Amino acid sequence: MTKRRDFIKKAALGSAGIAVGGMAFSAKSYGSIIGSNERINLAQIGIRNQGTVHINNYCDIKNSHNVVLKVLCDTDENLFDAKSKIVSDKTGVKPELEWDLRKVLDNKEIDAVSIATPNHWHALASIWACQAGKHVYVEKPASHNIWEGRKMIQAAQKSGLTVQVGLTNRAFNNVRDAMQFLHEGGIGKLYMAKALTYKFRNSYGTAENGTPPAGFHYNQWLGPAGYRPYNEKRSHYNWHWYWDTGNGDSGNTGSHQLDIARWGLQKNEHPETIYSMGGIYGFKQDDCQTENCTPGTMVYGDVNTYGHDKSGQETPNIQSGLFKYADGTMLEYEARGRYTNHEGSDGKEVGNLFYGEDGWLEISGTTWRAFHHRDTKPFASSEEGGAEQKATLFSNFIETIRSGDHTMLQCDMRDGFYSSALPLLANISYRVKRELKFMGDYEKFANDPEADTMLSRVYREPFAVPDQI
Repeated sequence: MTKRRDFIKKAALGSAGIAVGGMAFSAKSYGSIIGSNERINLAQIGIRNQGTVHINNYCDIKNSHNVVLKVLCDTDENLFDAKSKIVSDKTGVKPELEWDLRKVLDNKEIDAVSIATPNHWHALASIWACQAGKHVYVEKPASHNIWEGRKMIQAAQKSGLTVQVGLTNRAFNNVRDAMQFLHEGGIGKLYMAKALTYKFRNSYGTAENGTPPAGFHYNQWLGPAGYRPYNEKRSHYNWHWYWDTGNGDSGNTGSHQLDIARWGLQKNEHPETIYSMGGIYGFKQDDCQTENCTPGTMVYGDVNTYGHDKSGQETPNIQSGLFKYADGTMLEYEARGRYTNHEGSDGKEVGNLFYGEDGWLEISGTTWRAFHHRDTKPFASSEEGGAEQKATLFSNFIETIRSGDHTMLQCDMRDGFYSSALPLLANISYRVKRELKFMGDYEKFANDPEADTMLSRVYREPFAVPDQI
């Protein structure tokens, strides 16, 4: 078996991605480089669910990386007591609390922000942060649409600040080992990769429109999205399954696996051809009166679902996507939100498969195995049990801020954008119900004005991503 190589000591992984390094530094960005002994004051924007993951990670490196969570920010003040207690208990520091991120960005004591908001806020929060001179860690997918992702790259370049995208597999030792194994020709020239996200999900139910609970700043939460009445089933977490705020499972769990697939294929470009299809399957329905509806399935509207609950979900729970690059290399994506068998040699629910001229390789979590031709026993694999994992994307973010060397970043804004673009492009194909030809140099579709309208969105003032960065 091939032992895991020690990649953590390396600043970058060969040609695995494009770094933002080499950008001209402005006076503001030079002033934002933190000395090795200076404390980094951090603000966490978005503190529910994934935001709590961020909080715990930064608390864990308080002493080793001299970082302190100075401010917690969320539009829902009902979260403040519990999340503030985590910080206080772990670090002995009681954080300041704020619901308006604009006030956080005006705070001169804040050096960096970590963003774990709903997807529709990722771009604007990041761009505003760069313009305010703050370093940025932003959750995946980097952006809610293609156009604003490009604006994020421009903001990172212009500011010269550290901008990291939270595609966390990039920091895992064994995943990096698998990438180098593939890039060194371990299974020959690659012709296809597959990203798997098989995650059974129940209905989240429905509710009548109502009044936001006290302490929840709903207008601020909507931000760049068009106005609509408050509905509890379209707010916390459930926002993932509605087009105005989320990107479905392809943009949720799928972002991670699509990133690994693109990374393994070494495709630092957009695909030329995209085709995606699917729907919401497994729900009982008597009538078919809505878009994309076929007997026995439902895409939009209220339907009887698991346990006789109802769902107003818009994004598909079953989705397949096929991407083809200019040289013919293929990338497949599949999401199954229902009961399913698994794939791979020992059953993968969430993971990746790579196919080359001399064999195939599977990645599941932080372990991998490679097979020659028709062999059923692996000839190479990750280290048994995996190596001890100490470095994370969060610690890499802090270390890069201190160094000012963006080649250290394990997932810079460009890598984050090209990987995030894959689910965004697939969802456009799914919604217009056809194969699309994408002109990557222009980031426009070929002769398809309808699809082009979905590359951006109509923003709601004052929450508009600016045309000029």
